[in-house]
Amino acid sequence: MQITPQLAIPLAEITLRASRSSGPGGQHANVTASRIEAVFEIDESTTLSDAQRERIRSRVGPRVTAVAQDARSQAQNRELALTRLRGRLAAALAVQRPRTPTRPTAGSRRRRIEGKRRQSERKSQRRRPADD
Repeated sequence: MQITPQLAIPLAEITLRASRSSGPGGQHANVTASRIEAVFEIDESTTLSDAQRERIRSRVGPRVTAVAQDARSQAQNRELALTRLRGRLAAALAVQRPRTPTRPTAGSRRRRIEGKRRQSERKSQRRRPADD
């Protein structure tokens, strides 16, 4: 299963479990195991590097799970669960680019000072008048 362009996880490392679904299907759902749960154990994986393993563990924990029970078909739910698992792993492996600090614009500084001035005027008008 292709996660990123550089990483592919063999399906042998993913545990698929089937159980009875609570989703659509009527009486059919009562007798078929169409709900699929895909589980990927990070510590047992041989394809992940130590850095990738640590990144995933810090973001989602030692086990990544995806469940699908949307369709009546077990095969469709299997594909849905694997797609969701792929998305969770890709999101956990994504490296966020560092934020570049920026300075406030002249307009935003002007609006901030103007807002402070208006608030000050509003509060000064609430005060009791001077006894002259």
